[in-house]
Amino acid sequence: MKVKSIRGFRDILPEEIKRWHFIEEKCRKIFEKYGFSEIRIPILEQTDIYTSGLGDTSDIVSKEMYTFEDRDGTSITLRPEGTAGVVRSFIENSMGKKSPVNKLYYSGMMFRHERPQKGRYRGFNQMGAECFGSESAYCDADIISMLWSIFSELELNNHVKLEINSIGTSEDRAKFREELVNYFEPQKDNLCDDCKRKLDTNPLRILDCKVETCLTTIGKAPSILDFLSIDSKNHFEKIKFLLEKIDIPFTVNPKIVRGLDYYTDTVFELTTDKLGSQNAVGAGGRYDVLVKQLGGPDTPAVGFAIGLERLILLHEQVFPEEYRQNVDIYVASLGEKALNEGIYISNILRKQGLNVEYGFDKKSFKSQLKRANKINAKYTIIIGEDELDRNVFKLRNMKLSEEKEYSLDEIENFINLIS
Repeated sequence: MKVKSIRGFRDILPEEIKRWHFIEEKCRKIFEKYGFSEIRIPILEQTDIYTSGLGDTSDIVSKEMYTFEDRDGTSITLRPEGTAGVVRSFIENSMGKKSPVNKLYYSGMMFRHERPQKGRYRGFNQMGAECFGSESAYCDADIISMLWSIFSELELNNHVKLEINSIGTSEDRAKFREELVNYFEPQKDNLCDDCKRKLDTNPLRILDCKVETCLTTIGKAPSILDFLSIDSKNHFEKIKFLLEKIDIPFTVNPKIVRGLDYYTDTVFELTTDKLGSQNAVGAGGRYDVLVKQLGGPDTPAVGFAIGLERLILLHEQVFPEEYRQNVDIYVASLGEKALNEGIYISNILRKQGLNVEYGFDKKSFKSQLKRANKINAKYTIIIGEDELDRNVFKLRNMKLSEEKEYSLDEIENFINLIS
């Protein structure tokens, strides 16, 4: 048996994880700065949550979900995205009764049975945010501002482009759908097989197609912006005004429709030209009907999700330097007595809040110093039989290659020696 991971799933290795920690922590700080609280939802949900919310004709539901029967015959699905699960929790836990506005953020692995490629996996990670209870354009602008702040904080704002659109109400889209069918039907032969299928099921999703042969035809298609109701137009105009007010650059792109049925009015994407065809690194929009659609009270909502694998790839391109583990002290011990003292010293230092690695494998001091350099330790404590006999230890500054001796009694207040 050849041991290997499942196709489309990957390990995040120790040499990669510090960058992940750095980015995830930046995201969490921004979420909480905007008043959002973390929610953790299960990775398994009843399938109906997705088929009802995302739409039967969406690619996720029709082609990409990992769905199977539980022992009692219930159809359950590994979550393909986060919003529907958060909405289910919002309804089940009666959050709307506890507070008129609820701001929630989440992170975790999602699952889609799609073709793996660079930056796109069958098991992938997302961080996202959802705001329930406000239909105001100010809420939309604040959510977009939060997304933009994450990329600004990561110094990636000059490498992404914010594109926004409005897809109006369901009535607006019904009129637009009819116009799209009239436009695409005579040009059906110019469309890929997937778009031909969408022409019969949901022609708006043709506008999302990235196939080269379809792009010319799509480029001349009618614009949803010409079919918006007065309220939707005013809502969109207000968002544009607010984004300009807070100096967030954006482009109006009438071709953005998003791939899920639950969106209404505002939709937006953050794209980059550094990742090839998989150019979206964050996206979202307003979904005022989803809570009611899933059996909850009539509640407006807006949110977004960030694909962490793509964000990591973009960050690596802009900041290629390695993110290393922070090791303050390496404790190098030689000899049985020194090893005994070394484990004691290591634990004393950890109680003082230091990150410590202890050399317990009885290698030479030369080998242990190589290890200290490799893990980028700031200092190395050296203890051998001679040092123990004199009740001292050597402290080596790894950057300056300088050593000093101190009494072992000073270990109790070691933090003062390096501060």
